[in-house]
Amino acid sequence: MKLLIGYASTEGQSRKIARHIADKLMDQGHGIELLSLEDAEGLEPDRFDRAVLVASVHAGQYRKELSGFASDHRSWLDRHPVLFLSVSLAAAGHEAEDWRGLERIIDDFAEVTGWTPDRIEQVAGAYRPSRYDMFTRFIMRRIIASKDPGADLESDKEYTDWAALDRLIDDWMGG
Repeated sequence: MKLLIGYASTEGQSRKIARHIADKLMDQGHGIELLSLEDAEGLEPDRFDRAVLVASVHAGQYRKELSGFASDHRSWLDRHPVLFLSVSLAAAGHEAEDWRGLERIIDDFAEVTGWTPDRIEQVAGAYRPSRYDMFTRFIMRRIIASKDPGADLESDKEYTDWAALDRLIDDWMGG
């Protein structure tokens, strides 16, 4: 099976997740194209059987590369199995308001692009103070301090559950 693994990443965690999925599926014998959605102009998706799209949430929205790709290829996406992985720190927590916020972001995305993914999964991202500008670092420190009081605010920390991600991919692939 030929799969497109497309990603839109800001600090690199969505790219890392996409690479992990690509490696896993290649090891299973599938043909994979790993593609930053920034480089998707001119892509002909008809050569793929299905797709995994991975994108990070920042400031309540996805990167414009994802929205552009979804808008441009809505017809293909509607006709093929697509797993959409929404990556955020909010997905690492258990607060109902955070999860409602993630649902609103998905709803806004669907309204803007005209495409509603058939399968959406929330995946916990990473806290990366080493990659933030001063303003983002200030905001993110406050968020992490309230969500994970024991966290070292000076160190990068991954919240992605890799074993759960592997199970999710296996389930979606039917195996």
